Amino acid sequence: QQRRSFHQPRLRREAYGELVQIDGSEHRWFEDRGPPCTLLVFIDDATGKLMQLRFVRSESAFSYFAALELYLQDHGAPVAFYSDKHSVFRVAKKDAKGGQGMTQFGRALCELNIEILCANSSQAKGRVERMNQTLQDRLIKDMRLAGICDMQAGNAFLPTFMEGYNARFAVAPARSDNLHRPVNLALDRLKDILCKREQRYVGAQLTFSFERKRIMLEETEVTRGLVGRYVETYAYADGRLDVRWKGYSLPYTVFDKDQRVTHAAITENKRLSDVLAYVKERQDQQVPPVIKTNSDKNGYKPRGRKPGRRTDYMNDPAVIARRAKALSRPAAE
Repeated sequence: QQRRSFHQPRLRREAYGELVQIDGSEHRWFEDRGPPCTLLVFIDDATGKLMQLRFVRSESAFSYFAALELYLQDHGAPVAFYSDKHSVFRVAKKDAKGGQGMTQFGRALCELNIEILCANSSQAKGRVERMNQTLQDRLIKDMRLAGICDMQAGNAFLPTFMEGYNARFAVAPARSDNLHRPVNLALDRLKDILCKREQRYVGAQLTFSFERKRIMLEETEVTRGLVGRYVETYAYADGRLDVRWKGYSLPYTVFDKDQRVTHAAITENKRLSDVLAYVKERQDQQVPPVIKTNSDKNGYKPRGRKPGRRTDYMNDPAVIARRAKALSRPAAE
């Protein structure tokens, strides 16, 4: 007989900035005025204060990088983030090669000295789950009154909404300490942290593969000795790619291949809308192929004959009589 499971309530953390719950909520935030999208929510566990909101197309490493950069600029670095088991935060495969068991987002937090904790159930991070339901009511109504129809206008409206919401509903923490730490990093250094960094093996022709592309390093004194070694790639949200060896940027050229979703690729439910939008965009840009028939290949051109059954002139009585008359004329002469 199935037993009912009970989830005991958990007390709030005592200090502001000690634990920040994060989650993404996919919803039709602009109702019928715009397409559905995802809202990234950062909420402080001790005070229930909205720390960061941002509309994005879907939950991905780059979208969380952008939201995290804004969070660090406004508040500093918290002690820890509390999230679900989304692939952005946690490596599902225990035997995964590379990455030292970390995702790109986890690697960035490790360099920033911020811990990432994953909840075992939705009830464990119930504060941010309930906040999603609240925002799907209050935020949607406020944006409807403001006539907001897209993500750009929505992101511009969110700071005003957060200020008003926190003034009404945020509570005082049990301790007055602020555990946020300042992030004393140069902008370029922060950009290098909040990006996708991977290692690639350089082949005998000074080439390596990266996201269905073939990258060829230009031959220099540095690159000649990189055959059989690993270089580090820095992929940024704006599409830039930087290839480095021990901090030195290497010149390269790109041989493009057809950019498409891999056949039968495993796609998470939270990224399905974004992937389908990307697929449709690529399909609209692709020129349909011109299929030639065998007649076109052989250069055949129709002679303009009328459709229907062709006339058999050899058995036509008129033709036979005309030929017989022509044959009998010389004999009579």
